[in-house]
Order: sequence, then C-alpha cells, then structure tokens
Amino acid sequence: MKNNYLFTSESVSEGHPDKVCDRISDMVVDSYLSKDPFSRVACETLTTTNKVILAGEIRGPEIKKNELIQKVRDCIKDIGYDQNGFSWKDQTSIESYLHAQSSDIAMGVDSKDNKDEGAGDQGIMFGYACNETEDLMPAPIHYSHKILRLMAEDRKKGSLIGIEPDSKSQITMYYENDKPVKVTSVVISTQHSKDLNQDEVRKLIYPYIKKSIPENLLKELDEKEVYINPTGQFIIGGPDGDSGLTGRKIIVDTYGGAAPHGGGAFSGKDPTKVDRSAAYVSRYLAKNIVAAGVSDRCLIQLAYAIGVSKPLSIYVKLAGKDEEKTEDVKKQIEKNFDLSPRGIREMLGLNKPIYEVTSAYGHFGRKPTNKGEFSWEKNDKIGIFKM
Repeated sequence: MKNNYLFTSESVSEGHPDKVCDRISDMVVDSYLSKDPFSRVACETLTTTNKVILAGEIRGPEIKKNELIQKVRDCIKDIGYDQNGFSWKDQTSIESYLHAQSSDIAMGVDSKDNKDEGAGDQGIMFGYACNETEDLMPAPIHYSHKILRLMAEDRKKGSLIGIEPDSKSQITMYYENDKPVKVTSVVISTQHSKDLNQDEVRKLIYPYIKKSIPENLLKELDEKEVYINPTGQFIIGGPDGDSGLTGRKIIVDTYGGAAPHGGGAFSGKDPTKVDRSAAYVSRYLAKNIVAAGVSDRCLIQLAYAIGVSKPLSIYVKLAGKDEEKTEDVKKQIEKNFDLSPRGIREMLGLNKPIYEVTSAYGHFGRKPTNKGEFSWEKNDKIGIFKM
C-alpha cells in the first residue's frame, strides 16, 4: 500500500536561548573532563535578560569559579551576543551554584569489588537512522539544521550583515511511498538589526534555502510557501527576548520527531549518564545497520536501571516486517557490543572534552573529527551487520 504524507521538522540556532544554555552546560562538562576524564557532571543553565545561572552536581577537580565564569563569557561572545539585553561583557551577571555530587548517586554508579560501573540513571534511549540523506538522517531535520548552520557561519565571517544570533527554521516535506520527494513549505524566523526591514531580511535569508536543499526537492516549492519572519520584525531576541534552559530542545537535538525519544536531554551530562551515552550508541548501532544495507530504516531502543551495568532490554525495529532479519540483527548486537556504561564509553571514546560542539545543529548526522567528536557517527561496524 502507498504511504504518502507530509512531515515537518524544526531546528533552532546556537543563539536560541535554550541553545545558549546547552552550549554553556556542555562547556562545563568539557572543562571538567579536560582536567579529569572520569569527572561527574550534571550542569543546568538558566538564561534571561543580562543573567546566567549555573546549577548542578559535580565530582571532579577544583575549577575556580572565576575561571568558569570567564568561560561562560567566552561562549556568549563566540555565539555573537553583545546586545543591551544580553552580552558577553560585564553587564550580564553570571552566578554559579554548582556543588558536590550526591553520595547516594555516586554509590550506585561507581564500580566496586565485583560490581561493574552502573548506569547513572534509569531510562529508555533511542537511536535511529534512515537512508533519506547521505548522513543517514531524516531529511526534514537534516536540511533545517543546514540552513541555520550556514547562516551562522556567514554571520560570524561577516558576510551576512544585520542578522543576529537567534533564529529558527522549519521544513515540511511530502513523502511518497515513505520517501521524501519534495519540500512543500519552509519557515525561517531570524533576529535582525533595527536597520533592516522585512523585505531586506527576506532577500538576505532566501538564498540559504537554495544553498541547503537539493534542487530536485525544491522544484515544486511555491514562493508563497516560504515564510521568513512571518510575524514581522524580530529585533529583540535571545535570552533578552525569552528565557532559556538546558535540555529543552531534545527533538531538535535528535531526529526532528521522526523517531521516538526517551525524554532525557544530553547537554550538561558526563558520559556515565546513559541519557547521553546510550542515545549515542543507539544511533551508532542504527547507523551502521542502515549503512550496511540491512534496511532502509532502523530504530534501536535500550533500557537501563540506575546502578545496573547491563541494559534491561534491547529492541530493534527495521523497515518492513522481516522478523528473522530483525532477530539476527539483535543477536549480532548482543554478541559484538558491550552496552554497559563502561563499555559504551570505551567503545566510543566518550571520556573526552568533545561535547561543547554538539550543543547546536544536532548531535547526529555530523562528521567525526580527529579530536574524537561525533565518534558515534562512524560507519566502522558495517561488516558485523552485512548479511
């Protein structure tokens, strides 16, 4: 039977107030891991007009409060905020309420005697991959990210003048027989200087749609279905326009709603927290399965209990209903992958300061680097799954 439908995903830029918080929280994680790779960090950030507040639990080396506050200012400066209501300069107050990790949590997570290291919390985590794009990501979220990332790159280079850091994008695509065949609408809202009117904003932003999305997907797009700043001017933005919190963009961070989400955010958490590490390894498994040609789509779910090292369950769902193939994939996972928190960290090299760069434009569909960033995006386990 035909399966035709419209599907929409959104992205937000690094200057979105929630993403500012994700960036700062991941900077804190990296700061501690760079000094001790086995640090424990759970950091939440709040931003509002000219204020940043850090809160959470730490177990690791001492980092002076002034040093951490300066790094917060460096994050804000790199994002591009120097406005009356939010700036990297002294007008923005930065407070830190980070404190020692609970001994009860540490007791459950630590390895001791014959007990292996346990998961840092209970929960379910999902990984997903599909062959809609070369990065094996769903097309709507992939292109939504790309538009904003290219805008940010040009803004920072000085070639996109008058556009400010806070922006959002949204793409609706028509699927025919479960395959994306065309874009039917695009929405982009972006903060801008008071010197630009809306016609000027549209002229600046419209080209990024064509830069980001393949021509064959745009050929039927009606210009009337391209909405740029549809509510009008957008001058007051970022934390001055709306408060921000860590972990409020979990669908943007993952698959744009194309796959389930277990509910746990990533940013601000060290890799003993399976919210983060198990979601990464689930994507790693799903991506290698699709890259091996086993299936057009793959969904993985892992479940954990706090203090328990092994996953309580492993669920695999492939395109189609081939139960024998699905069972074989599951057996290969159980045979070849150590999915304990320790096993995941060692397999993907997660005890490194590699997280700040993940805080905007998605944790998945990115290119692995020689620093160890996005190691879960490698296609180095294809041979295990080829049938």
